[in-house]
Amino acid sequence: VSDYPDVPLIFDPVLASGRGDEMATEDMIEAMRELLIPQTTIITPNSLEARRLADDGRDEERSLEDCARRILEMGCEYVLITGTHENTLQVVNTLYGQQGVIRSDSWQRLPGSYHGSGCTLASAIAATLANGLDIPEAVREAQEYTWQTLNAGFRPGMGQHIPDRFFWAREAEDNEKKQED
Repeated sequence: VSDYPDVPLIFDPVLASGRGDEMATEDMIEAMRELLIPQTTIITPNSLEARRLADDGRDEERSLEDCARRILEMGCEYVLITGTHENTLQVVNTLYGQQGVIRSDSWQRLPGSYHGSGCTLASAIAATLANGLDIPEAVREAQEYTWQTLNAGFRPGMGQHIPDRFFWAREAEDNEKKQED
């Protein structure tokens, strides 16, 4: 990554599986803190991941704002903490920069759980940045797209729902069929 310092790095840390199984050891988290986060343009942890990344060994529970500040001190430019794991009526995602909160967006909490929402959001941020948007606008557009994928999501069995990343194509196809009828 350090060979391409002008290319934005969007980092979606996955520290546990959707079922809650640990996927990252403390050594891996320390490597993220030392090697990846300092080179990151925007990191997109959920609230549980933010607390783990910001953990300094104290037994105190950190506020999400304090977690964001600590992650920013590790060297990244922006932190978008998603509220999917918080016990709130709406999902609240907050973008932080060196100056504090840049934007906070609320989304209707959808029923069920989803596999792939974080990587969908991070990929959408990368795509919107590649299309020339600045970080706050890229985050807003990416969140809107991600929410739409989740709202149109499907459950292919007994597990978690999957985002429908092609919801827009299906909507266009449905509209065409309605016009033909």
